[in-house]
Amino acid sequence: MKKFSHLTRTSLLLGFFFLFDKILAFARSIIIARQFQLSPALDAFNVANNLPDLLFALISGGALGMAFIPLLTEYLTTKGRAAAWDLFSRVANVGFTLTAVFATVIAIFAGQIVRAQIGIAPGFGSEQQQLVVELMRLNLIGTVIFSISGLVMAGLQANQHFLFPALAPAMYNVGMIIGALVFSPSEPYHFGPVTLPALGLGVHGLVYGVILGALLHLGIQIPGLIIYKFRWTPSLNIRDSGLIEALKLMAPRLLTMLGIQLMFIARDNFASRLNQVGAVTSLTYGWMIMQVPETLLGTAIATALLPSLAEYAAKKDWQTFSSTVEKALRVMLVLSLPAAAIIAAGLRPLAAAAFHFDEGGTNLLTLTARIYMLTLAGYVVQETLARTFYARKEPLMPLVGVLVRMIVYVLVGLAAVTIFPSLGAPVIAAAELSLTVEALFLFISLNRRLEPPVKVLSAIAKGLVAAAFGGSLAYGLAVFLPGPGYLTALTGMAVGTLLAIVLVWSEARLLFRL
Repeated sequence: MKKFSHLTRTSLLLGFFFLFDKILAFARSIIIARQFQLSPALDAFNVANNLPDLLFALISGGALGMAFIPLLTEYLTTKGRAAAWDLFSRVANVGFTLTAVFATVIAIFAGQIVRAQIGIAPGFGSEQQQLVVELMRLNLIGTVIFSISGLVMAGLQANQHFLFPALAPAMYNVGMIIGALVFSPSEPYHFGPVTLPALGLGVHGLVYGVILGALLHLGIQIPGLIIYKFRWTPSLNIRDSGLIEALKLMAPRLLTMLGIQLMFIARDNFASRLNQVGAVTSLTYGWMIMQVPETLLGTAIATALLPSLAEYAAKKDWQTFSSTVEKALRVMLVLSLPAAAIIAAGLRPLAAAAFHFDEGGTNLLTLTARIYMLTLAGYVVQETLARTFYARKEPLMPLVGVLVRMIVYVLVGLAAVTIFPSLGAPVIAAAELSLTVEALFLFISLNRRLEPPVKVLSAIAKGLVAAAFGGSLAYGLAVFLPGPGYLTALTGMAVGTLLAIVLVWSEARLLFRL
């Protein structure tokens, strides 16, 4: 039997651990939802995450990850591990320092940031705004920790080590679950013979869970640094040539991540103006539901691809580069299109059983999540396409793509709050279709650079056919089979998935030949 390629093994490994992480994330979200329901306090908690997430993404997380890995890969290939770790240290030192400074400034001016008309939550009442301020200030502690942990992920991935970075998000969720089960409740939880203490911190306890999760996120990766003989360089010399090169690659990526994170802030800004309790939370949870298949199909494969694509680009091996990208995109399309339809078909009974919202809340969450599912294929494709440009050291194209996406997103969001406010959160979710526009833009731009060009039309056609048949079968069984709704939904989704896999197998099996 032919052995799987390194990329296939890595993608499957990442997919397994990302699935484990998503299971923990759902457990965390279900626990939190059952405690707080669709409430002003939970809306405040979700809004309070946005600016700390923006700071992390810009300075140390997403901003450097994709741009930094190709440069570290080049250093490892041409200069050795000692030089790569020296560069890593210099970048991490700058990232940590900047994060700490900006976190302090945000904490000082948190009140003005939350209440401003172009701020985070101008539509909330004064008490809810004050709660956002308190939670956001606490959240910034976790952000400073993540400023190092996010870069450690990039450093280990550049060394072609994916296990500890894949476990890190799961450890973050463990911290959040402890926050939800121990720090927040006023009454102890009883699990058979085990009784957990209750600290009674309310929604503030969730943020202490974030801080604990950030520490665990970093801690699980420290053995990887030891294995690859990390040596810290205590230097803030901004004139170092390697650091300057990293900053040049970072600048377009920083602006790209700024655009992405501003859309999350705009989302909650729009939602706060709808006068709809639960709008922010339904958008947050709907996005999370869509992120499960997106992470398994998009992030896992794209994360595994980036170091290899960077290596092909460094060697000018464009034939292998193009072939690898094409196989990855074809797999993503034939799996994500039917996945979106099948999940949307069986979603409502599962959401009702999991979150225990009232009927109105369940309907709101279901419709919002179903609209997010329309963006799934565009999202998973965008994950890989953006990385192809970073591998080629062309970070400006993803930036232009995000600018295109932002224009579409803001126009739809403004329409939601000015023309269609009665439709509520689902219209804001529809703004994420801008992701598909961005993916199409990046695909056309990439094909103009590659020879041979990437071809995916047959995969799209097969994916749409599988979506139509698999989704229809899943919905029909969920509705007409006798039994509890959650059980008929799961049965319908399982049967619909089997049919879809049969229909797309000729393309899907490329996953094993990446």
